[in-house]
Amino acid sequence: MSILNKIQLAVVFCFGMITPFISTAQQTEEQKYFEWANLPFPKEEYAQRRDKMITELNSSEGSIFLCPSRDGLSDGETFRQLDDFNYFTGLEFPNSILVIDAYNKKNILFAPLNDFRFEAPSRRNDFPGRPLGDDVELKNKSGISDIRPFEELDEFIKKNVNANKSFKVNYGGHMSGELVEVNTSYISSLSTEQLLVYHLQQTFPTIQIESAYKAVGNLRMIKSPLEIAALREAADITVQGIKVAVKHIAPGIDERTLEAEMEAEFKRLGSPRIPFASIIKSGPNSLWPWRILAAHYERRNRKMKAGELVIFDVGCEYKNYVSDMGRTFPVSGKFTEEQRKILIMETSVSDAIIAAIKPGVTFADLKKVADTAIPESEKKYMQVGLFFGHHLGLSSGDPNDPQAKLAPGMVFTVEPWYYNHDKNISVFTEDEVLVTSNGVEVLTKALPRTPEELERLMKK
Repeated sequence: MSILNKIQLAVVFCFGMITPFISTAQQTEEQKYFEWANLPFPKEEYAQRRDKMITELNSSEGSIFLCPSRDGLSDGETFRQLDDFNYFTGLEFPNSILVIDAYNKKNILFAPLNDFRFEAPSRRNDFPGRPLGDDVELKNKSGISDIRPFEELDEFIKKNVNANKSFKVNYGGHMSGELVEVNTSYISSLSTEQLLVYHLQQTFPTIQIESAYKAVGNLRMIKSPLEIAALREAADITVQGIKVAVKHIAPGIDERTLEAEMEAEFKRLGSPRIPFASIIKSGPNSLWPWRILAAHYERRNRKMKAGELVIFDVGCEYKNYVSDMGRTFPVSGKFTEEQRKILIMETSVSDAIIAAIKPGVTFADLKKVADTAIPESEKKYMQVGLFFGHHLGLSSGDPNDPQAKLAPGMVFTVEPWYYNHDKNISVFTEDEVLVTSNGVEVLTKALPRTPEELERLMKK
């Protein structure tokens, strides 16, 4: 008998010995959704949001709001739910659609009966399955009483299309409600919401669809006490992370080292992830906006040099709510006189904007304040417009209405930018503010911002 035949015989023998063991192995118990996941906030919070959405929809003659969840397939990152679905349900369900029907004042969750991510016929012991729509605890713990198989969604939409009911999908920032046509190209990046609109238009040619951006924005702009508490925590974690990272600022240190020190502190303090790639840019890099820096693979890892400035534009997540703040530090530990003068000018513009924030004013009013505060000689280097700030919440670009009057519960950033390519100096200060009943609260006040305070922080 050849050596090859002996090996083959041994393999057959061994396989025959272990096959009975495999076939009689105990099946791993089925996973339960609420064993591993919880709603970030009490179910009553989400019920109130859905009720308010019905009121918003009825204020514009009624509609049926379709709110999709994220596709469940992972490309390496931990699953993070789409913001709107998260906002209205708190659930991490994949491949589902929440329906908020203003005509009948009811909510319906169309969800897969089972989570396909927990199933693999060839590895049943590792993928034991998990019920979603079929989860017996779902109705009680989610507060959504009407849960249907996802396969019934087509018939639901068809029935309402035939009844001339209108639909809304939040797929873009159009406060007018006008639905901009979704166009495809050879190369394009469409959001889940855009794909949903495209699919609906192809499947139901007579469907009436409008943008839900205004209705969703009206709700998400005003934060509840629970949301504000989460935003406070995210801000506090980010402040501490920056304070840890600045201890490592020195000539010869690269930008990624600062990112590593800061983001490690985020995780130690309870933040599971960052909402956007940390922007830490020094020297020549500091003179360019993020969009330009991010167009290159290796550009954002230069070593800092004495005399330069390094800018932090960073944030973290806590309970899916995000922070976003910025400061400018001297690499050598001390600002030059010119750097100090420019930073004081830039923060004075920020101070003027913050001092003017109160209920009833608009972003247009704040822009006028900013324009007045900027010295004439510096106007061409300052970036304000309506770009000096953006709303914060579940994303660093939460829905907003630029024409809306500020109201208690709004949280946004104040960040006038300064890019001077003539002097090769860029400075950046970004603060988070909460509109209160009688003015404003700066959520990032624990992070130093004057030249003297920033220098002292580096020495500590």
